[in-house]
Amino acid sequence: MTKILVVDDDTEITKLLDTFLTGEGYVVAVSSNGASALSAASSFEPDLVILDIVLGSEDGREVLRELRLISDVPTIFLTGRGLETERIAGLKMGADDYIVKPFSLGEVSARIESVLRRSGANSTQHQIDAPNISFGNLQINENTHEVRLAGKLLDLTSKEFSLLSFIAASPRQVYSRAQLLEHVWASSSEWQNEATVTEHIRRLRAKIELDPDNPLWIKTVRGVGYRFEPQASSEVEA
Repeated sequence: MTKILVVDDDTEITKLLDTFLTGEGYVVAVSSNGASALSAASSFEPDLVILDIVLGSEDGREVLRELRLISDVPTIFLTGRGLETERIAGLKMGADDYIVKPFSLGEVSARIESVLRRSGANSTQHQIDAPNISFGNLQINENTHEVRLAGKLLDLTSKEFSLLSFIAASPRQVYSRAQLLEHVWASSSEWQNEATVTEHIRRLRAKIELDPDNPLWIKTVRGVGYRFEPQASSEVEA
C-alpha cells in the first residue's frame, strides 16, 4: 500500500488529511515539525510527503532541503501562499507540486495521484528488453528506468537512476556538482545544497561499486567533480 507522510503543525489539517487519505486507501503517518518529519522519512519510508511550508517557527523549505539530502521521495508543498513566485521557488527547490490553502479534498486526491504517476511510485516492475546504455556487465535501460549489474536488478531511487544515466551517457566527461544540480535536479546551488549531489554519488557507489571507497565506475576528479569511467567494465570483469 502507498504510504503518505503529512507534515503540518495544524492539528485540524493533519486530522482532516489523515482521515481522508486513510479512507482513500493510503497508509498515513503524521509529523508536526521538521525533526520528526526527517526521522519519519527514514523509518516510515513514505512514497509521498505533503509538507506545510510554514511549520510554526520553522520553514518548510529548509525541511525540504534536509529531506533531499536523505531521500528523493516526491513532495507536495502545502501553503497559504498562492503567489506564482512562491510556487516557482518551491518547485525549483525540489518540490513536485503545490497545494494552496484553502483546498478541496478532491484537489488533494488528484494532485497526489498525479505526482505518484509521474514519480513511478505506483508502477509495476517490467522486464528489461534491451539496455540503452551498456558497459560490460552494467546495463542501463532508460525506457524502463532499470539498471542491472552482472544480471542483478539494482534497487535505485528515481534520482539515483537519473544521475547514473546522465553521467554514463557521456563517459569520461567531468561534471561539477553545480552542473549535476542543473542537469539532473533542474536546480542550482542557490536553491539546493550541492551536498545533495555528494550524498547521491555516495549512495550510487554503494550500490554499483565492488569497493565504494575505491570506486571504478564513478571517479572523483579532485577540485572539479565526477566522471563516469567506461574502462571500469574490463576491470570489473577481469
